[in-house]
Amino acid sequence: MRPGAIALVFGTRPELVKLAPLQWELGSAAEWIHTGQHPWERLTDIAADLDIGPPNRSCSIAAAPPGRQIGEAISAVTEALTDLAPAAVIVQGDTNSTLAGALAGAALDLPVVHVEAGLRAFDRDLPEERNRVVVDHIADVLCAPTDLAAAHLRAEGIPDDRIVVTGNTAMDAVARVLPHPEQRIAIRAQFGLEAAGYVLATLHRPENVDDARTLATIVDELSRLPIPVLLAVHPRTLDRAAHAGIDLERGAISVVAPLGYRTFLALGADAALFVTDSGGVQEEASVLGRPAVVVRRSTERQEVLGTVTTRVEPGPAIGATVRAQLVDLAAVHRELANLPCPYGDGRARFRTITAIETLVVGR
Repeated sequence: MRPGAIALVFGTRPELVKLAPLQWELGSAAEWIHTGQHPWERLTDIAADLDIGPPNRSCSIAAAPPGRQIGEAISAVTEALTDLAPAAVIVQGDTNSTLAGALAGAALDLPVVHVEAGLRAFDRDLPEERNRVVVDHIADVLCAPTDLAAAHLRAEGIPDDRIVVTGNTAMDAVARVLPHPEQRIAIRAQFGLEAAGYVLATLHRPENVDDARTLATIVDELSRLPIPVLLAVHPRTLDRAAHAGIDLERGAISVVAPLGYRTFLALGADAALFVTDSGGVQEEASVLGRPAVVVRRSTERQEVLGTVTTRVEPGPAIGATVRAQLVDLAAVHRELANLPCPYGDGRARFRTITAIETLVVGR
């Protein structure tokens, strides 16, 4: 392979979204290694919205228990990196693919860069928390999205010379892909929705969907809301609901397949609010100026908790929190529109590329 190639290791939709801005700047120097954690056929629409072609190297790790999946991914990524011999390995976030990419790169003595470093929910029961802590202590350069994330790293004894505050590349992606207001009108019309007249919901985390009683409780709360709920259903959620005999499409809820990135941003920008357990959606809600009710026991997006986001446990708090937001929704939207986004200015990719270049030159 050509000298100076930069390996971008990813396995899931959020990683693709947040690494895409680096591809825009790296151009032909970027080599995508896809672990297969999310099958590529589930990512093609997102890739098209982000102007990203198919990966240079695709692996096929099994949908298996985490330990086996991580082991298979390490082996597959190690083989790909050995063939590529890149100048650096870039990983993003906190998935099993993130951990596998970092471990494979470190084992080959390649420089490792962690994009979106330093996030902490302070909940070690979360597998994502374990992954991001390990990756942060492996990586050579830690691209923290905020000053708070950088402070978390310093508190764990990571030296300043490994930490760079870059902003979050999700902001770069939103700025590029979000349709203009007149385009959003046509997208809303496809779903029969009125601006600020619906909830956009996503649910996929095991804590919410793997237990049938918990999932049924969440669905009950959403179904009784006083405005339409568009539930972009994750394959995991659909599978768990089917096995538990839970009807997802009832009451206020309309179910749609996972949305393309452009469509999701368009609908999110004009929604009344989000109900979600996604970390990325919490960031997107911040830049879009829409409130988000976060159904989780903990969140690593501390910067927007209590302003853009309200964390609730599954149960009546979901409906009560949504209804409280709807009392004077216009005022809520005005307040958030005037609130600075803590995740940066949409130029995180440039700071990240500079950090990568500095690492490679100094190696």
